[in-house]
Amino acid sequence: MRIGIDLGGTKIEIAALDADNRICLRKRVATPRDGYNQTLTAIIDLVQQAEQELGCQTSVGIATPGAISPATGKIKNANSTCLNGEPLDHDLARLLGREVRIANDADCFTLSESVDGAAAGAASVFGVIVGTGTGGGIVINQQLLKGPNALAGEWGHNPMPWPGSNELPGGDCYCGNYGCIETWLSGPGFSKDHQRLTGKQLEAKEIAELADKKDMDALVSLDRYINRMARSLASVINLLDPEVIVLGGGMSNIDCLYEQVPQQWGQYVFSDRVDTRLVKAMHGDSSGVRGAAWLWNDLNRV
Repeated sequence: MRIGIDLGGTKIEIAALDADNRICLRKRVATPRDGYNQTLTAIIDLVQQAEQELGCQTSVGIATPGAISPATGKIKNANSTCLNGEPLDHDLARLLGREVRIANDADCFTLSESVDGAAAGAASVFGVIVGTGTGGGIVINQQLLKGPNALAGEWGHNPMPWPGSNELPGGDCYCGNYGCIETWLSGPGFSKDHQRLTGKQLEAKEIAELADKKDMDALVSLDRYINRMARSLASVINLLDPEVIVLGGGMSNIDCLYEQVPQQWGQYVFSDRVDTRLVKAMHGDSSGVRGAAWLWNDLNRV
């Protein structure tokens, strides 16, 4: 029995996987607003409640919005800023009395979809979460690629490739730079781009729904988004040449991406043909907790 926890900015979700990789327990609570110590308490309470229901002690893996810095052993780059600079894995291990494994949420998403999801059987997978932010992870033969800086897959904080003159210098990013892929491809980035050109303040989901109804402004905005995603993923293909790219997060629910992005990325990929497949995540919102549980696969001692 394995427990996975998805530690998000608004919710903490816990799930237990049985020997057949089926979710046999699942709960969610709101992420505490009071800070780090309250977050620790919420996680410990969830684990204890789950193990009481399951009747056994389990392994615990956690998907976080940041990563553990190899330099300090503490969380870095988390948009849930109360986690930054904290030794999350050590504190949880001390409170639970056992080892805890932690990885970035995009890494966990990619691992889940590589093991038994939309990219099952692929030797190389690039996973993308496009929602409030834009994250990425890399899995080779069902093993996470971590990197010496714990940064593998962080494509969202590279600049938009092949920018047009109207895309320079790009919007400010919370990372301190500007023009990052995240500022264009995240849900809020999509909304801001639509508002810049139309003056209409709409959520990403609303724009996509209007595009389905053939609203011209929404269609034009969506076309820009598709081209930007094609350019951004083409740069990944040029670098990694993955067999499969899996999309997750709120923006992954725009169905036309899976046909139209590959139709456009060929003009940017340095090849006469592109065989990389672009697919939608199979496990949806469950991918984070499933991947966190899979951190206890012997291949993924992170």
